[in-house]
Parts: sequence; structure tokens; C-alpha cells
Amino acid sequence: MDTSRVLPTKFRTSGSTCGIKDSGQPDLALFISDEPAAAAGVFTTNRVVGAPVDVSRSRVPAAAVRAVVINSGNANACTGNAGQQAALNMTARVASELNCKPEQVLVCSTGIIGVPLPVDLITAAIPNGVAISTSNESSFHDAAAAMMTTDTFPKLTSVDVTTPTGAVRVAGAAKGATMIAPDMATMLAVIMTDAALNSEQCEAILQFAVNRSFNCISVDGHMSTSDTVLFLANGASESAAAGKSDEASIRAAVAQVCEKLAIDIIRDGEGAEHFITVEVSGLDTRKAAFQIAKEVAESMLVKTAIAGNDPNWGRITSAAGYAGVEFDPGQLSLTINGTEVFRSGSPVAFNESALSQNMQQEDVHLLLEISGGPRSGSQTVRFWTSDLTQEYVRLNSEYTT
Repeated sequence: MDTSRVLPTKFRTSGSTCGIKDSGQPDLALFISDEPAAAAGVFTTNRVVGAPVDVSRSRVPAAAVRAVVINSGNANACTGNAGQQAALNMTARVASELNCKPEQVLVCSTGIIGVPLPVDLITAAIPNGVAISTSNESSFHDAAAAMMTTDTFPKLTSVDVTTPTGAVRVAGAAKGATMIAPDMATMLAVIMTDAALNSEQCEAILQFAVNRSFNCISVDGHMSTSDTVLFLANGASESAAAGKSDEASIRAAVAQVCEKLAIDIIRDGEGAEHFITVEVSGLDTRKAAFQIAKEVAESMLVKTAIAGNDPNWGRITSAAGYAGVEFDPGQLSLTINGTEVFRSGSPVAFNESALSQNMQQEDVHLLLEISGGPRSGSQTVRFWTSDLTQEYVRLNSEYTT
């Protein structure tokens, strides 16, 4: 494998400026595979979706995708038939540059909802975006930066995997900082690999990874119209077609890449001062553990308590109690940053001042454990969120005005 490359073999990217953003910041990203790639996607479950979601969702799973085109600064959502045609025009323009069919190009948009997309700016800039695309690290960084809206830093990562039949690489870029909620968030991500996978394998691997990453993050519980995760596998590595053992290794690598990108999204939460991990263990199913973790993570009272470094553990245990999961409260324990505050249904004496001081660090870890009774078992889920600060309220109260 060429270690001088950051991207998987025969992938290239670019980030450029087409003029959607008044700031003049980059707003057009391209992810190109020089070999037809098997592809899969996971999309928002919101009933109100952007035109690019409709277009891309209709084109995956697929066996021969060549590119993903993304604009930022405008979500192309709630824009009617004109928005649909704009999304199609974006894919057609990329296809003409790559000499492929429009159906082999996927599309995403992110930004303000309900504003007509100035698609002529995008289509005019696409030829340059294709021409400047490369496989090097700077181009990958540029592509990640061009996806950003309210993000404060680009989110990208790359890992190498040694499988029984050879080495492959998995790389991904994402954007997101607010309007983040499971199934999924206002985030976009493109994951690429040079492993040899078919579209069915891509679907299974992507769903596994998303369920343990992008579906386990929440900033504000507000589900977007645009969120999309796309996974492309072009088979350009020197390894053989992925068998069962190879697939397990690749699945783990894709999950690792997705988790890193998802965590970066939470660390970039608008106005956030704390990165919160909610870990729930001891349930009989992953779904039950997830339900509890999600309710705790999205509780406004929990998030504001952590913003104030307040170890008000009653808010955490009560949120677990209304998650709709049957469990014995007498078997519930809670630890905050390593300090036990609640054990088997009863309070534990602890130094509130010392724990409050400890909570001033960026990372806060909440561990809820079920040790027996109904629904107890061995399943554990980790869920990531951020605190709710006055700065978050300010930023989101002024977003369009």
C-alpha cells in the first residue's frame, strides 16, 4: 500500500469555493473514485427531507458509483421541484466531467433550509473541483473543510487494516455541530475504502457502524432534513475480494472511522464546554441500553447541570427511569467521573465540592449500571452528547438573522 497517500487507492478529493457562502469560505466538496465503487447509504428518518436525500437514497445501494458532490451553505430542503432539479443538475455536471452516468453520482447539501439553491454557481465550479482533486492529505482536508457550516474544524480520519488477504484503507470525512439527533443528525459523512466489497456487504457494514456511532450522538435532539452517511468501496487495493474474516476486519475499521467522526461532531457542538459520555451497562438487549442512554443524553436538565458543573445525580437517575425500559431501580447504580453517587437504589455519600471541581474538565463520564432484576443482562451502550450552554442558545437564536 502507498503510505504517502491518505485516501484509499484510486480515490481523490477536493474542496473549493463556488460562491454560495457570503463569507467566501469553501463550499463545494468532491469525493471521486477512479474505479466504479459499490455503495450504500444511511439517511435521515425525518419525513421532511432535502432534495439531495431523495436523489441519493434512490441511487443506493449501487454497484458502480463514481463520485459524491456536496455543497455547504444551503440545504436545498423544502425547495420544491426546483430543488429536486437542482440536485439532479449537480450530479449530471459531475457525471459529464467523469464521463459516467448521472446515476453514478451521489449528492448532499447542508446549510439553511428553505432557500432556493443557486445551482448555477455550483455547476460552474464543478469542472475546477474535479480538475484540482488529488489523493493527498491537503485535498482531503480541503474537502472536509468545504462541507462545514457552523463547524469550527474539519473532521476527517484514515486507518489502515491488515486482513487475511491483504492491506486495505478506510477513510472518512464528516460535518456537523448542531441540530444533532439519532437516526440521524444534521451531519454528512462520506466513508471510503479500497476493499473489495459488494453493495450488500456495504449496506451491512455501514448499518453496523452507524448504529454504534452517528446514531449514538445528540447535541439538541433536533433531527435534520439532510443527514446522510455514504459508504463507497472500489476494490482497488491489492487484496482479494473480502471473505468473512476480511469483512469482520473491515467492519471494525469502518466502525472505528465512524466513531471518531461522530465523537468529533460532539466535541464541536455549538457553544459546548463539556463532552459527555453516557454509558449504560447491564441490560438484556442493546436496544434497552440505548433507550436509557439516549434519554439521559438528551435531558435538558442533565445537560444544564453538567454545564454548571453540578453533580445533581437525581436528574440522571430520573431520566433513566422515564426511558420506557422496565428495570428495578433498586439495582441501579450511578458513577460520575469515577465517583460513585448512587449504589443499588440508594444515595452514596460523596464530596460534592470535589466532584463539581472535577467536572470542570472538558470530559464528563456518566456510568449507569443495572446489576440485576428484570431486563438485566450483559449489553452495554455508549452514547455521546454535549452540555447546553448560554452560548448555544445565543448562536441558535441568531442563525438566520
